[in-house]
Amino acid sequence: MKIHQRAFSGESDLRAMEALARETRLDNLHVTDLPYRLSNWALDDPENIRLWSDETGRLLAWCIFHISFENLDLICHPEMESELLPQMLVWADERSRAHPELVPLGTPEDKPCWFFNVFADQAQRIRILEDAGFANQADVGEYSWSKVFMQRPANLPVKDYRIPPGFVVRPLAGEAEVEAYVQLHRATFGSKNMTVDWRKRMLRHPDYVPDLDLVVAAPDGRLGAFCICWLDSHGPEKIGQIEPLGCHRDFRCYALGRLALAEGLRRLQAHGAKKIFVETDNWRATAFALYESLGFQVARDVLVYRKDY
Repeated sequence: MKIHQRAFSGESDLRAMEALARETRLDNLHVTDLPYRLSNWALDDPENIRLWSDETGRLLAWCIFHISFENLDLICHPEMESELLPQMLVWADERSRAHPELVPLGTPEDKPCWFFNVFADQAQRIRILEDAGFANQADVGEYSWSKVFMQRPANLPVKDYRIPPGFVVRPLAGEAEVEAYVQLHRATFGSKNMTVDWRKRMLRHPDYVPDLDLVVAAPDGRLGAFCICWLDSHGPEKIGQIEPLGCHRDFRCYALGRLALAEGLRRLQAHGAKKIFVETDNWRATAFALYESLGFQVARDVLVYRKDY
């Protein structure tokens, strides 16, 4: 089979990239929430994206420099992984070395690096990553890092929590409230990566469901928390994913994140989701405990690999 590497060409490629991701769901963390990731400003530069296809034009793999996540996102057809994944990592390596300004400064040491997430049971993918110079971060001392992929049966009842007087859990008020959301997101995560353009593109994505994009408003109108739920209705069963969830530090005493998450789960149930997923760092005890309290259980362990430049 002759394989062609090519540049990204626009909207039709996005739909093909999403379709390939759905075909390979069991091999990847980010499928249902791809509308969130593929609306990101990293895609403003087509050179941050590469696609691999066969001689008929069928898409076999793709890779994105997701600068805001400090992460390489890639999807590869399982039958082609042993051949294509090394090529994809070579492309990522060559572009990173040619354009060092693209490589994020990994925290906390502020060294230029890329991260890549892999399920702990993906032996072939791990071997290829290590051969390409990536190192497992699960046991590196003070800054060790690994994750979990959690799953919740959607038919499990959702607990009711008291809403503090004057607070309202509701959908985002469309583009009119995007700037307020961006300010909240940035304050919550201590990062300026979220942008107005990124957030507006999410609202225009074909798979965006407005009533699954939730915020919690305080009595004075300020936004205090958010929970965006994604629903994949393309397969034999509907699947939900939470990404992102957060609460401003000024409102954490009210447990607004829990309120937003619980409402999001109820709405995913109403939309017919059969399974709901979320990814979290396993050292974030508060987040992990929150997800467990609402019925999530660890489905798979996730290893974080890193390559320094």
